[in-house]
Amino acid sequence: MTQPADPREPQPFDSTAQLLTRITSQLGTQLTRLHLDAANGTRRPMSTPHLPTLVAVAHGSRDPRALTTVNALLDRVRELRPGLPVRLGHIELNAPLLDRTLAGLDGGDAVLVPLLLSRGYHVKHDLPGAAATAPHLRVRVAAPLGPHPLLVEALHDRLTEAGWHTTRGAGVVLAAAGSRDPDSAADTRRTARLLSERLGGVPVVPAYASAASPTVPEAVRALTARGRHRIAVASYFTAPGLFATRSAAAAPWLAAAPLGAHAALARLVLHRYDQALTTTPVPAGSSQLVSA
Repeated sequence: MTQPADPREPQPFDSTAQLLTRITSQLGTQLTRLHLDAANGTRRPMSTPHLPTLVAVAHGSRDPRALTTVNALLDRVRELRPGLPVRLGHIELNAPLLDRTLAGLDGGDAVLVPLLLSRGYHVKHDLPGAAATAPHLRVRVAAPLGPHPLLVEALHDRLTEAGWHTTRGAGVVLAAAGSRDPDSAADTRRTARLLSERLGGVPVVPAYASAASPTVPEAVRALTARGRHRIAVASYFTAPGLFATRSAAAAPWLAAAPLGAHAALARLVLHRYDQALTTTPVPAGSSQLVSA
């Protein structure tokens, strides 16, 4: 017969991603089911219309796989948070465009959650600009998805699915979209450091498909010059598209798939939404950008 565990014996600590998942799940349950009745201080079930709408903001792509992937991700978000109103808006190239999505909301509160992986022009300018076109809404703009440990878990899983195994002479290029905003590059470098730690110290070099350097081929050559001859490309993109395809083509060993509808990404979308809800509500017709 199995002996019960000794309560005095130390228990293993959860990983950062596990802890964040648990916190997000518990907070989401409380936000969805309960609210404080100001009249008598009692708690009663919260009805769905009181929940701020989560508006996921994707960049948009001419690749038809991108829209399919984003919709699959949002389906996972809805499964994790039943009753939460979830909408999609694009910055460009795909319908519905963000301003159309916001115009279609009846009013009240909305949280824009950028499906973008770093700070940059879209997060700092395009999203607040779109919010300003919706004077009937009180809008919070959540922080971008990255950097965050849940993204690193998703990157690690995608590499593993592609055939990654730690071997002598291995290295990784973290392929990202790129931006002229220095904050964007700083965020990507931080993700590269976190991924290197997750891989046990394997060198991870950030590289960019546009607007910044090094390019993916340049990063591959730099790792090769350092004696790394088993080089994988980690696809730091939310969904398939031109940049992800070009980056994968430069991989000399293996290339991981984009993050896509990974479960960790869905949990992270809700985590950013919940973070934004902890900030002070804003007046109708204005927006507030939330820092990670």
